[in-house]
Amino acid sequence: MSGAEFTRRSVLAAGAGAALGLPAAARAEPGKKVLRYAFEVAETSLDPAKINDLYSRILTPHIFEGLYHYDHLARPIKIKPLTADGMPQASSDFRTWTVKIRPGIYFADDPAFRGKRRELVAQDYVYSFKRFADPANKSPVWSGLETERLLGLNELRQAGLDARKPFDYDREIEGLRALDRYTLQFKVAEPRPRFHENLASGDLFGAVAREVIEFYGEEAESHPVGTGPFRLVQWRRSSFIAFERNPGFREMFYDAEPAADDAEGQAWAARLKGRRLPMVDRVEISIIEEEQPRWLAFLNNQADLQFEMGFQFIPQAMPNGKVAPNLAKRGIKGYRYLEPTVYCAFFNMEDAVIGGYEPARIALRRAIGLGMDARTLVAYAYNGQGAAAQTPLLPHTSNYDPHYRSEFGEYDPARAQALLDLYGYVDKDGDGWREQPDGSPLVLRINTQSDQRSRKIAEVMDRNLRALRIRSESVVAQWPENLKAARAGKLQVWTVGSQADAPDSIGALARYDSRQIGGQNMARFRMPAFDALYDRAQALPDGPERAALFDQAQKLALAYMPYKYTIHRISTDMAQPWLIGYRHPVFWTDWWQYVDIDDSLRNPTR
Repeated sequence: MSGAEFTRRSVLAAGAGAALGLPAAARAEPGKKVLRYAFEVAETSLDPAKINDLYSRILTPHIFEGLYHYDHLARPIKIKPLTADGMPQASSDFRTWTVKIRPGIYFADDPAFRGKRRELVAQDYVYSFKRFADPANKSPVWSGLETERLLGLNELRQAGLDARKPFDYDREIEGLRALDRYTLQFKVAEPRPRFHENLASGDLFGAVAREVIEFYGEEAESHPVGTGPFRLVQWRRSSFIAFERNPGFREMFYDAEPAADDAEGQAWAARLKGRRLPMVDRVEISIIEEEQPRWLAFLNNQADLQFEMGFQFIPQAMPNGKVAPNLAKRGIKGYRYLEPTVYCAFFNMEDAVIGGYEPARIALRRAIGLGMDARTLVAYAYNGQGAAAQTPLLPHTSNYDPHYRSEFGEYDPARAQALLDLYGYVDKDGDGWREQPDGSPLVLRINTQSDQRSRKIAEVMDRNLRALRIRSESVVAQWPENLKAARAGKLQVWTVGSQADAPDSIGALARYDSRQIGGQNMARFRMPAFDALYDRAQALPDGPERAALFDQAQKLALAYMPYKYTIHRISTDMAQPWLIGYRHPVFWTDWWQYVDIDDSLRNPTR
């Protein structure tokens, strides 16, 4: 997901160090290895139960650890135990999953523990999962967890809603139990052959200690305490965040397993194998909306990584997909990668103008889709860093077919005009703009942000709609405000993106599941037949029968067009020569502990 919340236009003349917003003391810490880079979008929270945006989910798994994680270098991907003691044991019907917790893992020291060392136990994961069901947390992820149908969890949430009393964390449920101090068991109502992939989502399902939440109350998100390799030490919201090595982090050593033909990965693995994690002492994240100050900071060696580089500077940095000679001479490396993402414009299905299921409203949405030029969008707003999307499914996930072609990828304004004419969206008053079939005004309110890329996206959309003779108005707000309004059903049209956090394609179908309205389903699409299809796809093992369901889902998504898919993003990262071991993650967001900073490779005169 992309957008921006914090503008620093005034710092351009102050230099790159100021552009990153780094305090003077933080910029000069002798003897410490510090990883510095910037986000283009502000975090929303540091509480795993309250987040669903990419940038917050980059931060939290470095504090809160899940049961499993992904090998940093392995391609194809490989899931490995993290706090679990071995891989999970599944029953033959995939309804019961049992996990052993590794003894001797401890939470970081905190006043909430009253001076005692606090060991991670199975009950911590029971509590952490229940927090998503607690209505008081208003978790945007609950709608997805709800469909997993952990026995008793949905009923526990409903009891909390009905009683209007504090959520009963002590009530035992069959689907989520600590069998003993180190044994955790999950039971689901329907087969879930890929349930272990959820357990690898450490950016969401990391262990939280109940004592911490109860000790700090409403301020708990400002005091995140986990078992992970880093701890929060500074937080200026939407501006600057600093983490330092967790001094109590257990002995954990680098053991990545790259493919045999992965030359760079093999080199990293050989260099770092056996090193104790984390290898850096401190991580500093600055929030900078505009591309220019982020790029200046990197060029002036004030940032070690240009993460998901701004599209404005791609032609200078990596012309024709290769690192520019002047940068290559400095030892800078470039990484170009097709993300497991898809960007789309959603149409609020409850809106009186653009929503609804009657033929005329469907025709309006499909005409807008046909009139939206994704290739110009890629070229102009993304500087070629994208591929026109043909499907709701995301690259690198199961059932995604790079050769699939559909109307989602078509640009046919003539056909769009004919469709609008056919269903009565014509100029009735002679002012040059189309009206609705009943003669009322046809005006689309399209929400956006103020950053340069969002402005360019809005320009392309406005130009495309003008060509169809449809009026549009841009409504500019900060990204978190748009997200909140979208989840509440208050936006008519907004462009958003989503990124896969697991190898399965089911997450793409979640955008159509009516039970996930208010969360993943921003279009507020409701169709019992689709909900049933989603449930069947959840329960079936991989194979031809399940693949046929995804094909059917893609056809329904196109037929009703609650989302117009535009691009799959190509990201470009640039790394300084002293950043050792970096690789762009795929389905995970934690990586700081797997990289090193070699200050001997710095040259301050460059």
